[in-house]
Amino acid sequence: MAPLTGIAASNGIAIAKAYKLAIPDLSFEKTKVDHPDQEIERLTSALAISSSELEKIKKHARASLGDEHAEIFSAHLLVLSDPELIDPIKDKIQNEKVNAEFALDETAQMFIQMFESMDNEYMRERAADIKDVTKRVMAHLLGVTFPNPALIDEEVIVIAEDLTPSDTAQLNKQFVQGFTTNIGGRTSHSAIMARSLEIPAVVGTKNVTEQVNKGDVIIVDGIHGEVIINPTEDEIKFYQQKQEEFEQQKNEWAKLKDEPSVTKDGTHVELVANIGTPEDVSGVLNNGGEGVGLYRTEFLYMGKNELPTEDEQFEAYKSVLEQMKDKPVVVRTLDIGGDKELTYLELPKEMNPFLGYRAIRLCLERDDIFRTQLRALLRASTYGNLKIMFPMIATLDEFRQAKAILLEEKDNLVQAGTAVSDDIEIGIMVEIPSTAVIARQFAKEVDFFSIGTNDLIQYTLAADRMNERVSYLYQPYHPAILNLVHNVIEAAHAEGKWAGMCGEMAGDSIAIPILLGLGLDEFSMSATSILPARTQIKHLSKEELASYKDQLLSMNTADEVEAFIREKTNQ
Repeated sequence: MAPLTGIAASNGIAIAKAYKLAIPDLSFEKTKVDHPDQEIERLTSALAISSSELEKIKKHARASLGDEHAEIFSAHLLVLSDPELIDPIKDKIQNEKVNAEFALDETAQMFIQMFESMDNEYMRERAADIKDVTKRVMAHLLGVTFPNPALIDEEVIVIAEDLTPSDTAQLNKQFVQGFTTNIGGRTSHSAIMARSLEIPAVVGTKNVTEQVNKGDVIIVDGIHGEVIINPTEDEIKFYQQKQEEFEQQKNEWAKLKDEPSVTKDGTHVELVANIGTPEDVSGVLNNGGEGVGLYRTEFLYMGKNELPTEDEQFEAYKSVLEQMKDKPVVVRTLDIGGDKELTYLELPKEMNPFLGYRAIRLCLERDDIFRTQLRALLRASTYGNLKIMFPMIATLDEFRQAKAILLEEKDNLVQAGTAVSDDIEIGIMVEIPSTAVIARQFAKEVDFFSIGTNDLIQYTLAADRMNERVSYLYQPYHPAILNLVHNVIEAAHAEGKWAGMCGEMAGDSIAIPILLGLGLDEFSMSATSILPARTQIKHLSKEELASYKDQLLSMNTADEVEAFIREKTNQ
């Protein structure tokens, strides 16, 4: 049987029996009830049991995956207590005298359809959250057992239509060797968690659940995105060899943990990590990170009922800086909006939130929120090597306003007798094409650039990277992207400044040689990508790659660029 192909979501090879993670039968009939109060009591009980379960899952996720992933379950718990969802269910039971199952399903489906129809990835993800949470409540109403991946006690590969965040957070990597799903992508919750757990995963196979029976032997090739069902003895031996080679490769990578990131002709670049919480720092240090290139501070604000206080933020920033000692920590100020919303901030609903009221635009208008964060950062600055960058900067005026507020808060703290570092670099994320085009003007005023390719690519090519129909246009190696990146790096160097990159592209094995040749100074990526990148860089010549620069920038297509780099670097 030919292998199933999907998306390689998490590196590695897994060989084990299949464990089909199936949602139980949640079918029910609509019935009229004589005592609606009793139905509301049943609903309240099911909500309470579900809430208790999610608290346990959240605790498990925090211990195994860290705060950033655990916050997903804070959002789920908020759904369970959200009066906008729960009150209409109770009203339907009371007014229509129907059973709790029917009222729950009707109301949940209304919200799910509403969110799924929105042109906003964040809101579409909220539909998935409501599905996950309400299925759990429905199972308790019906008295059936909801899947509990935490109970898996033998080596298996999990097979599912999709893995919800609560499913993935319960996976025990001691027993779950890998997983594969019908749907999903590299940026889905389950894929991100798989990489954190370091278990192989292939998602988006379309029909793996139909092809696999319980107990079948499965091979998941998370390197090439393939799934082999009931392999032959020869295939098993072949992939066992691949497993051994991958483990050997990981051991080789580990030897470079405390080594600098230097090309074979002696050029040093910085390999740093993207983090979301103080708990992520251990992963940075364990993988030999030379600093933090992007601290996404929005996770301090998410999964809560109110804004974090100045002291709460100060403790978080201080913790990261102290753990990193004198290594650089680049903190991005609040980047809310677009696909990230805060339920307690009544932000306007927008037709296109990715191009709307978000990030620095929100902070400059709500400077009460902005100033609180800046004061917390400035107070923490004496505990390490802090650099601050502003996201979504489109004009020089925005940068000047943001910097002026920062300096004003610094003066206020100093006058009040609070110690503040005098050595804080202030930079911007380059994620808007117009900013990349006039990078020379910005370079005269900023201390550094960090190129956010995730947004820069989709804005430049006018293609939503989360939209499957236009995902083919999300092309990191497109000559237009390379020319913009080159322009930013050249502008920085002309003013004696440094340029980094904190998008997914920075850890991409094809992009790394290109970026080295273009002169990028700092590569910020997921912590688990650092050692593979360091190994690759060790075998590359900066001078040789720089000699290809003009050819690459004048090519016509992304495919031409990729083919050229593969040939020159033997990939």
